[in-house]
Amino acid sequence: MSDRSADMPVVERRRIAAEEVRLPPGFAVEGTAGRILREALRLFAERGFYGASIRDLADACEIRSATLYAHFPTKEHVLAELVRLGHENHHAHIKAAEGAEPVAKLRELVRAHVLAHADYPLLAVVANNELHCLSDEMATPALVLRADGRQRLSDILHEGIAAGVFDLPDPYLAVTAISGMGMRVANWYGPDVPYQPLEIAETYAEFALRIAGVHPDLRPGALRSSTA
Repeated sequence: MSDRSADMPVVERRRIAAEEVRLPPGFAVEGTAGRILREALRLFAERGFYGASIRDLADACEIRSATLYAHFPTKEHVLAELVRLGHENHHAHIKAAEGAEPVAKLRELVRAHVLAHADYPLLAVVANNELHCLSDEMATPALVLRADGRQRLSDILHEGIAAGVFDLPDPYLAVTAISGMGMRVANWYGPDVPYQPLEIAETYAEFALRIAGVHPDLRPGALRSSTA
């Protein structure tokens, strides 16, 4: 992959780079409830949960606050639904990632992890960044899915270590590093970025293999830099 840093947009004072408001197929909600979720997604992504009021949300939907409450009891319930949708979409991505051995498993899981964040960046930003605003009860379903995702990655790393194909000093920190770099894609990826989601996913998968200490000869089809 060539260096396209000169084509990257000038950094603006925004929380996110993406602007398109959309939900994944199969997770989209129709009618007034769907409109509330889509407008909340935009507002929460741009301003944060505490930066957007019920009045802001009702005005964006062009409805009265009473109509909004007929669909969601509180603003927290709106956020909880978006957080649930975001984590279920991410979990569906990584559950579909398959591989015959540790190197392939790690590559496919990281590709799926990154694509979930690049394909639906606003949803990923809200699901990740605003999760702390929920009560323990409302956050639990998302936290269970998040823990399962981390465990899947941890299991792959330990499998690779046991097989002698991964060489890394601290599996826990490797999980944190690989997870974190994929999550951040949602914040900076947008329409002006000169990369396609699949390109980013493939490159991040290569980064993950390097973090895991996989020898280049065990990375078939990997992207190689001139210094690799």
